[in-house]
Amino acid sequence: MDRRRKIFLALMCLWMICIFAFSARSGDESTDDSYLAGRVVGELFVPGFDEWNAEKQQKFVEKIDHPVRKTAHATEYAILGILAAGACITTKKKGWKTVLFPWGIATAYAVTDEFHQLFVPGRSGQMTDVMIDSGGALVGLLALHVIRMFIENRKLQRNKKQSAI
Repeated sequence: MDRRRKIFLALMCLWMICIFAFSARSGDESTDDSYLAGRVVGELFVPGFDEWNAEKQQKFVEKIDHPVRKTAHATEYAILGILAAGACITTKKKGWKTVLFPWGIATAYAVTDEFHQLFVPGRSGQMTDVMIDSGGALVGLLALHVIRMFIENRKLQRNKKQSAI
């Protein structure tokens, strides 16, 4: 295994540890985390949020709590999928194998993560979260695949221009 893939493997394992640590937080701690994220969303994207009273701010935070949590799930697994791709992809591999194998790794980890949450106070393992996690990984991997194809096409175009000269 080359150095780049070893680095991605280490980063992937560290990211899995981070996901595990977040999943190990109790339901109350998890709610506090998502409420904090909701407040940041309000402060960054809602004009006048800082001028609202505490009750109105809290209602807003509670209203967007579900989308914040699910977006966090998808994002953390998009990152995991990309890191898994970095650990799996060689320069020789092309096509859908560069998406499917890392996606399988991320999806399998999502299943184990939700199983782990069954044993955490105030948390539950949810198949919908596995689907959201898996979907997030797939979106991240598809974005990476499109970027790789774009870069390869640019290289081909550049080589054609240089050989024509």
